[in-house]
Amino acid sequence: MLLTKDQLKDRLRIREIAPAYTFFGDESYLRDAAVRYITDLSFGDGDFRDFNETEFSLDNPENLKAALAAAEQLPMMASRRVIRITDVRVAVTANRDTLKEDFLEAITAYLERPAETSVLIFVADELNGNRKLGKLLKEKTTCVDFSRLDEDDLRKWAADRFKERHAIIEPEVVDQVIELAGNDLHRLANEIEKLSAASLPEGRITADLVTSLVPYTREFSNFLLADELVAGRKLNALRMLKKMLDDGADPLAMLGMLAWNYRRLLIAHGMLAQGEPRHRVEQLTRVRGSALAFAGRAGTGTLAGAIDKIARADIAIKTSAGGSGPAGARLQLEMLVCELSLI
Repeated sequence: MLLTKDQLKDRLRIREIAPAYTFFGDESYLRDAAVRYITDLSFGDGDFRDFNETEFSLDNPENLKAALAAAEQLPMMASRRVIRITDVRVAVTANRDTLKEDFLEAITAYLERPAETSVLIFVADELNGNRKLGKLLKEKTTCVDFSRLDEDDLRKWAADRFKERHAIIEPEVVDQVIELAGNDLHRLANEIEKLSAASLPEGRITADLVTSLVPYTREFSNFLLADELVAGRKLNALRMLKKMLDDGADPLAMLGMLAWNYRRLLIAHGMLAQGEPRHRVEQLTRVRGSALAFAGRAGTGTLAGAIDKIARADIAIKTSAGGSGPAGARLQLEMLVCELSLI
């Protein structure tokens, strides 16, 4: 049974605990938080958790047998057992699976009659719903997709975290934190903790404090820079480029990431042109939202031309064309950003 995150929250609020869960999706922070919350909720004050809380990693697929056997056992001096099965992967191809189809019969048998005194939680890093095991888990467990938060939900999540820490922060400064830290909640949570502590005793978080303490993430900032470029927002892209370089980003590494991003766009364009479903294109290329829309409408020549511009900038930096050292590299990147934002 597939639930939304909000539906799961509503059920847990009334202490409705299912016998089996499957949690998957890119947002591992919320996924892992849900696992911890259900585990805590499953035990009472007098329960012996140490005897009844176990975790099995499918980095060794054979651990599944031990996990199902533990789930069948009665709890010891507690009302429930909690069994977590981690590192679960049901991939596009079987050779990358950690949850093997050899165990399909055993998993099916357990989920048809799950133990009433156990809570079994599959924590999946990848869950392909077209495969037999993926379909089984989605149908026979309480299944929740912890996808990345959209812009509005991300802003609300961050604002709520600041409020919980009694920090005073304006909405535009929250946006600044998100822009710098990215949408990975693990890192964003760390930055919120750091800023909240640094703002004491007054508790007010200013734009200057954020600028001084929060650097751009390397990988995410390149994704974000590419998003600004495909949207044609030149000023935003130049401002982002300046911050990244000021924070010590390596120009050649940035070019490599930009080239990789535009190659993904080119691959997505080709897949869409061949009639591949959008969800499969997103899954295989990690191109989503407005970037996927851009890939769909851009011509092959346009995207190939962008990659060529990046390659020429790479050569210019390596040969010191237009100036040597950091100043020359910065100039080449600024020129490249202006050219790419006009595509």
